Amino acid sequence: MDIEIPHNLGREEVRRRLAANSHRIGENIPGGMAEVQTSWPSEDRMVMSINAMGQMLSGHIDVEEDKVRFHMVLPPALGFLKPMIDSAIREQGHRMLEAPKDQS
Repeated sequence: MDIEIPHNLGREEVRRRLAANSHRIGENIPGGMAEVQTSWPSEDRMVMSINAMGQMLSGHIDVEEDKVRFHMVLPPALGFLKPMIDSAIREQGHRMLEAPKDQS
């Protein structure tokens, strides 16, 4: 599944915000308990591995000048969750692109 989220932040700022907020990816994964691992094989791609509900999801986020493109591979057993996952990615994607909140 592919989901695009538009932005007007520029690539560098999006990369910075994704790196700062990537720990939040698992917050809206259905099932509650999710292990998330991320890595940056190139400056404009963040790769994700998500272990949720006994299933492994993989995907990546491509950073473009005016949008981020989420690509997730769902195992057949989770196909019925596609609408919920789509909604969670859209909501979480917007949150990840928000400016980090002041921790003071």
